[in-house]
Amino acid sequence: MKSVFFIIVLVSIFVSMASAIPGTATFYQQYTPSACYGSTPEGVMIAAASDPLWDGGAICGKMFTVKCTGATNPVPHRCYEGKTVTVKIVDHCPGCGGTLDLSKEAFESIANPVAGVIKIEYW
Repeated sequence: MKSVFFIIVLVSIFVSMASAIPGTATFYQQYTPSACYGSTPEGVMIAAASDPLWDGGAICGKMFTVKCTGATNPVPHRCYEGKTVTVKIVDHCPGCGGTLDLSKEAFESIANPVAGVIKIEYW
């Protein structure tokens, strides 16, 4: 029975990783007002969606798991190996430099904020 459970866990991990979407992430620090929720705070594990993801706000409230996969510049120790963070889309970042603009708290849970911009996978 334990081996069946272990196999199910492994398969679910591989399926999640196989459906990961590559992108880049930046971070921001002023969380309200937001395009999705106005002046209502939504916590600090949040993100803003870039123009290609925004879809007129249809993405508001969607949750993503994000993992740092590498640097876009030569900052040492940029990714915290094996760490992921789950964020809620609460805002729009028109013209931002990444796929997702993470809150500073979310960014620094997976990467060194000195990096500024990182490569990510999200699902």
